[in-house]
Amino acid sequence: MLAAIATVSAAALAAPLAGLLGYRQLKRTAFAGKLRITAPAGIDESGFVRIGGIDQWVSIRGEDRSNPVVLEILGGPGASNLVFLPRTRAWEKHFTIVRWDMRGAGFTFAAGGPQGQGELTHQQLYRDALEVTEHLRARLGVDRLLLVANSFGTVLGLRLARNHPELYSGYVGTDQNIIDGGRERTAYDALLARLRAAGRKKEKELAAAVAMGADRSKWTTKDVAEYNKLVLTSDPLSYATMKTVVMRSLWFSPLHTLRGLRSYLKAMEFSERLQLEAAAFDERAEGTDFRIPFFVFQGDSDVLTPPAPAKRFFDDVTAPVKEFALIRGASHFASFRHPDRFLDLMLTHVRPAVTAQPAAR
Repeated sequence: MLAAIATVSAAALAAPLAGLLGYRQLKRTAFAGKLRITAPAGIDESGFVRIGGIDQWVSIRGEDRSNPVVLEILGGPGASNLVFLPRTRAWEKHFTIVRWDMRGAGFTFAAGGPQGQGELTHQQLYRDALEVTEHLRARLGVDRLLLVANSFGTVLGLRLARNHPELYSGYVGTDQNIIDGGRERTAYDALLARLRAAGRKKEKELAAAVAMGADRSKWTTKDVAEYNKLVLTSDPLSYATMKTVVMRSLWFSPLHTLRGLRSYLKAMEFSERLQLEAAAFDERAEGTDFRIPFFVFQGDSDVLTPPAPAKRFFDDVTAPVKEFALIRGASHFASFRHPDRFLDLMLTHVRPAVTAQPAAR
């Protein structure tokens, strides 16, 4: 993911820097105003919480504390969702949104640096997530949280939802990853097809993709970065999304200085190792029985985490309530490209299901 962002950044910053910086400041100021929460029952607090032996950044925002509490599980890995706050402002009218910069990401990485992240493994992130959950239950006075995981965060999100129905009222996966014990290769095969169709213009990229092969257990972090870049930049809709959604959100984030943006990208580089550890994860072997409402909302044109594998996994899931929906005209980052459509799905399908659920025992 980081290599794809770097490629798009180079193209975006071709304009005169002075003009870009001036326009950036105007947009950041406007977005800061948009983010103000003034509702009497609202909440807007952020800061470091001691989680897993290190200080980790937790943001809690919403216009009514009686709304369901959403715990977002970020993707990347290492890509803080705080940059998307202006795009998802409307969500906070209906949900209290918790955005947690886990170890190796965002402000948590910026504060401690590479040496201050402690153990960066999926098992440690899992323990951290449970600790964050208990902190939020106490802080907000709620029994259960609604898990909303995106992209690489769905790897962790599935495990939390499967194992702890007493803590979570429902699971929503978007840009849902399906690793399937290394057997899943839909995205890789589609990448080869796109590169071959491009002919001589993409011969070099095709050779690189063929050389790395489909077996992710043999990839290096360099291979992971190159693969993500090839997938996202070889598809026009994905490339456009990187420019108009991801890069704009990064560049105009009212929370991030230029130094903060550099740290943001370093965090993603630091966290890439998590993809290597996850290469052999097998969601079906871990179980398809979920005791909470289960939802997958996927971009219909997602080339990085295609909808077909997500739908196959979804079909195998048993849950009290379950729903699969496609977000039309969306590739990866579907919820952030079309935040209004995602919110509509959350309000029409998810909120009624999770508010009607009795507490799990």
